[in-house]
This record gives sequence, C-alpha cells and structure tokens, in this order.
Amino acid sequence: MERLGAHGEASLAFAVQIPSPQSALEPAGRDAERIASLFPILFGGGAAIWLVVMGLTVYAVVLRDRRHQRDRTRRWVVGGGAFATTALLGLLLVRGLSAMPELLDPGAPGGPKIRVSGEQWWWRVRYELPDGASFELANELWLPRGRRMPLLLESPDVIHSFWLPSLGGKIDVIPGRVNRLGLEPTRTGTFTGVCAEYCGLSHARMLFHVVVVEPPAFEAWLAAQRADARAPAAVLAQRGHLLFQQHGCGACHAVRGTAARGAVGPDLTHVGGRVSVAAGTVANDVAGFEEWLARTEALKPGVHMPSFHMLSSEERNALATWLDGLQ
Repeated sequence: MERLGAHGEASLAFAVQIPSPQSALEPAGRDAERIASLFPILFGGGAAIWLVVMGLTVYAVVLRDRRHQRDRTRRWVVGGGAFATTALLGLLLVRGLSAMPELLDPGAPGGPKIRVSGEQWWWRVRYELPDGASFELANELWLPRGRRMPLLLESPDVIHSFWLPSLGGKIDVIPGRVNRLGLEPTRTGTFTGVCAEYCGLSHARMLFHVVVVEPPAFEAWLAAQRADARAPAAVLAQRGHLLFQQHGCGACHAVRGTAARGAVGPDLTHVGGRVSVAAGTVANDVAGFEEWLARTEALKPGVHMPSFHMLSSEERNALATWLDGLQ
C-alpha cells in the first residue's frame, strides 16, 4: 500500500509495504533473532525430555512383571523421571532467562520515547520527543532501522499483551503498571503485531503495524507528524470537515489544527496516512472509512464508537474523503 502525504511547504512521500507474515521464525530485529536462536535449544531439550520419559515408560512396562527387577525399575523411573528431567528443565530455564536482560533493555536515552497504551480494542501510541514536543497516533509505530527504541507499555482498562513476533518478544500490558521493552529492527518493512491476551469482545480485532524505515526517513516522518492537519482544499472534503464538527466527533477525537480536542478515541490528525483503520479492521482508503462509519458496531463488537446511520451515503462519502485526506 502506498500513501503519499504533504505537510506545509515540504512534500514527503512514504512507501508502506504490505505487512510481512507474522512469524517469530522470520526475525527482523535483534530481539527476535535472539528469541529465534532459542528455538532449536528449547526444541532439542524438550525432545530429550520426551525421549527420557518414553524410554523409562517402556522400560517399566517391559519389566513390571519381573519381581526381581522391580527395585531396579523403581530406581530408574525415580532417578531418570524425576532428577534427569528436572535437571534438563532447569538448564532450559537458565538458558531462556539469560536472554531477558537484553530483551528488556530500553537502549540509550536521548531519542524519542514511545508510550503505548493498550485499550479496548486499539493501541494508543504517543511519541514524546527530546525537545518536549509530542504527538499521538493509533495502532501504528514507526521505528528507524538499526537504532534501539524504548517502549513504555500501560493500560487504563484490562490486561492486554503486546506481541510483535518479527521484531521482539511478548510482554503483558497491565493496568496500574508501566512495563518497558526495547526494539531494535535490523531490516525495513511493515510488520504486524497483535494483542496476545484475551481482553474482551473484539480482542481478535486489535492488530497493530510497525513500519521500519531508514533513519533519515524516520526523522522526516517525525517532522511530518508534528505538523498540524492541513485545511481541506476540495469542496467534498470541506463538507466532510463540517460534518465532523456538526456531529460532535471532536468530543472523542483530536485533529490538531482544528477545534477537535477529544482524547477518548484515537488522534486523527494524520489518520489518512496510516496503514489501516480501526486496528486493522478495514483498509485505509475512502471506501474503508465509509464502511467503518456505516457498520462500526458490526465490524468491531463492543466498540465505544457508534455507527453513523443518521448520515446519508453522500454524507458518509464526504466525511470519509476528508478523513482520507488527513495525511
């Protein structure tokens, strides 16, 4: 999918690829590579434990009717089944835990700080820049290749779980607690993550995307995201902006550069330039916005945003056109 956006006097274009398969066995980050390297070790250890247990089971079954062999059989079963498997599991535990400090390392301070809030059923993403400026987006992170970026994860409602298998591990997002995670991508692309902890009706509709670009493109993206939304030039988009104001959408959503200051739902300042809409529910284009406005509750059960049945199809098209132009 390719989204083009312009802000002020400078024009900035980003090519966003189709999201890659969601697989921990296709690492695209330092942390994912470390996790993938554990797979053969843990698999081999598990296989060894299975062979020990199965071998002892066969040994015990074969000799169960031989009275003179019972004591020896008992020693093998207890010694091998209890002590040998416990020792193997202990070694696997130590090997797995040895990776934790590196996986949780947030990286060197000084760059942008990224706060991710898991909410029913979307991800609020806030970039806090070193100069004190900040901006928000939803269900999408942008990261520079080759630089470790710190993430602070929290939740205002229930337990969620942030899982991005291609770039890093899984970490729970718990109300009342801030968990920290570092991500260091090693190649560019668009990667898919999910909530991996059941959190309610639309748990399965809580995707997010991570776009990894080269450092210069990342700095350009940061500058573009700091800018206010552009005033619509086309008549249809102007009508859509008016409808947005008339129907009180600004009570829940913010669009910087307009009177909309809501903080309940996602910030829509540059929503037209994102990979998808509503946490991967619909495509990010005019048709996708129209479908979302018309069938909100059907597409995402339990969502707090109502469907806009009161709007005509022409009005929904105008509103969708304005939203799609916020890039």
